[in-house]
Amino acid sequence: MHAPATAQAAPGIALEGISLDFEGRPLFADLNLTLGGGRTTCILGPSGCGKSTLLKLMAGAPNLDFSGQVRFGSGGTASAQVAWMSQNDLLLPWLTLRDNVLLGARLRGELSPEKRARALELIHEAGLTGYEGKLPEALSGGMRQRGALLRTLMEERPVILMDEPFSALDALTRVRLQNLSARLTAGATVVLVTHDPMEALRLGHEIIVLGGTPVRVLETMKPTGPPPREAGSSEVTGLYAGLLRRLMNGDAA
Repeated sequence: MHAPATAQAAPGIALEGISLDFEGRPLFADLNLTLGGGRTTCILGPSGCGKSTLLKLMAGAPNLDFSGQVRFGSGGTASAQVAWMSQNDLLLPWLTLRDNVLLGARLRGELSPEKRARALELIHEAGLTGYEGKLPEALSGGMRQRGALLRTLMEERPVILMDEPFSALDALTRVRLQNLSARLTAGATVVLVTHDPMEALRLGHEIIVLGGTPVRVLETMKPTGPPPREAGSSEVTGLYAGLLRRLMNGDAA
């Protein structure tokens, strides 16, 4: 199974001078971020610091009143470049798991035997064999989240935005799906919001810690070696304590 994009095809993302107010206070004030193309960037920070809002800005959400600019590559916009996975699974309740995974292809008129076979392969790799024909109401929360992840991976877009994609999964399933996601998104520009520092250290080429009011970048970290990294590797364990301390200390130096 091939990755959705090559590093050459996947654009970087530049957020330039982003300012946005939330509930009468500045959430972002002239925030600037540059995310490398063909790489996975993990964004961490306390709840309410604007991580999900940043993803929505990158996805081109029309209902956000902000100033500044979000650029893809040399100047493109989100449009058809982006696949998006929100915190809610958003599975359509009248479609089976298989048809939810194939939803994008169906809407674009691209259903084919190859697409159907790939969807079934992904469902098997996600540990959902036997549930292909089940409606979302018959699935657990973790199963639904896996279905939403597979739907996102089926899009094969050069930019993939994921908001807590593994949060509802048990520990073993989470590692399996992290590995699957890392393999299938290799070469794409991935932005992954997470609260889990271990997840970020396993999956991120770059880790950005956000915090403060207005939100700013508190720290960046670039683990070595390709993801997914083993949780017990010296690289991951050596960085974990420092990253956790940074998250716990927040704005403290």
